[in-house]
Amino acid sequence: MSTLRLGTRASALATTQSGMVADLIRERLGREVELVEVSTEGDRSAAPLASLGGTGVFVSALRDALLYGHVDVAVHSLKDLPTTPAEGITLAAIPPREDPRDVVVARDGLTLGELPVGSRLGTGSPRRVSQLEALGLGLELHGIRGNVDTRIRKVREGEVDAIVLARAGLARLGRLDEVTEVLDPLQMLPAPGQGALAVECRTDDSDLVAALGELDDRATRAAVTAERAVLSALEAGCSAPLGTLAEVVEGEDGEELWLRAVAMSLDGALTVRMSATGPVDDAEELGTRLAGSMLDEGAADLMTAPLEQGPPVRNQHA
Repeated sequence: MSTLRLGTRASALATTQSGMVADLIRERLGREVELVEVSTEGDRSAAPLASLGGTGVFVSALRDALLYGHVDVAVHSLKDLPTTPAEGITLAAIPPREDPRDVVVARDGLTLGELPVGSRLGTGSPRRVSQLEALGLGLELHGIRGNVDTRIRKVREGEVDAIVLARAGLARLGRLDEVTEVLDPLQMLPAPGQGALAVECRTDDSDLVAALGELDDRATRAAVTAERAVLSALEAGCSAPLGTLAEVVEGEDGEELWLRAVAMSLDGALTVRMSATGPVDDAEELGTRLAGSMLDEGAADLMTAPLEQGPPVRNQHA
């Protein structure tokens, strides 16, 4: 069999994640894999993601590489995927999810609650900004971008007092020792699909679609399907102030899906927060139903608030 060419972004986290999928392919499918680095719009620009349109800026170039036959498989952070299907491309597998929660990396081992009023906290995410503002901790929020090293260095060098990151990325990079607090979803709901990986290939490569299906994790796919259904129904981009988390839990009649979601104004003053449960096999319907209830409570107005009102991004080059 020919070697599979796996498309990946060039960052340390992206290549680590893609390497994990490559190892799964070697172990489960018995295929050899080589990584092919692809530069994306999100990697080339230092502008805030919201100003680039947010959705798809880390994905489009990888999908083009698939469609043009430059690579056979592409791996993405699933939270970066647009909710609209891409013609000619199949989401063949979603491997088991890493812990989706957000974490704090702060000076002197501090937690969010221990940071003094006026402390500088760095994040480029409107979702995190809105939820941090809602906590009312009196923190000064600064927009930042860059890879994990760049962001943590801003704390070490005193440019900011703390940052908020996805736990999954630090776990995959072996850097959980940097974490000073893991945030409870009651404080900070993650982005839809956070902590999960997406493995895509060309739809017409039916043999590969079927083979990659061996890497799929049923519980993870159900959870992220429900989360992304909320995102889609609210017509929100991946940079919108929206947090969701779905989990497979044990209900009275067996397994069920528990879905939570929050939509907020960027200043955290206005909130629509809801939850729902339903069958694991009806994940998309559950997400759509929950989003409908949120729309009834005015969530659409929060989703259309101008994202550029967030904290200015400074020193954002990776």
